[in-house]
Amino acid sequence: MLPAAILAGGLATRLRPLTEVTPKSLILIHGEPFIAHQLRLVRNRGVERVVLCVGFLGEKIREFVSNGEKFGLSIDYCWDGAVPQGTAGALRKASPLLGDAFFVVYGDAYLPCNYRAVEDAFFRSRKSALMTIFRNEGRWGASNVEFVNEQILAYDKLHLTPRMHHIDYGLGVFLQSALAAVPDGPCDLSTVYQGLLQRNDLASFHVSERFYEVGSFDGIESFSKLKLENYE
Repeated sequence: MLPAAILAGGLATRLRPLTEVTPKSLILIHGEPFIAHQLRLVRNRGVERVVLCVGFLGEKIREFVSNGEKFGLSIDYCWDGAVPQGTAGALRKASPLLGDAFFVVYGDAYLPCNYRAVEDAFFRSRKSALMTIFRNEGRWGASNVEFVNEQILAYDKLHLTPRMHHIDYGLGVFLQSALAAVPDGPCDLSTVYQGLLQRNDLASFHVSERFYEVGSFDGIESFSKLKLENYE
């Protein structure tokens, strides 16, 4: 199974004041920091090696997670530095630790899908990257993907249209080459996805399991009601 980069370096401003002294990954849910549930899930899905991309309060994440042994994982760290790099910038910095191909997971996402099926679809596609999508219909966040006949026609987090019924699920797969165009400095992963889509170099995989997130107070409430024994 491919390694995974988990993007956990954001400032989590939507959750302030909760996240002024506690990183989003360490918010207690079901009696444990969120990242414990996230790491157990990816290990259960077959991932064995993780690179945690951390920034603000990242030392607290490393103090809790350590080398990943208690989760059955091998874990390395990549640090944003003094200036937040954004999701794509952080991934660019971490790429030397990840190899030729790798999963990418947002740090606030709990994604109970079939990772092996996603990986297989990626390699069959012969594209540089793959985005997982979910038919959302505006239920859990704003739908931002136009998806027709198994193809992504449009993806945009800022300019939404009535034709967007799906959403970026939060699990991606990338080749190293897909990051070649990422500029130095802060950059968002959505920009990378849009560039790949314009070049017809972005595959898709439709998942049926809903996603969970802890990037908002509503998301935390929803995730807190999930029976985790069904997934971990």
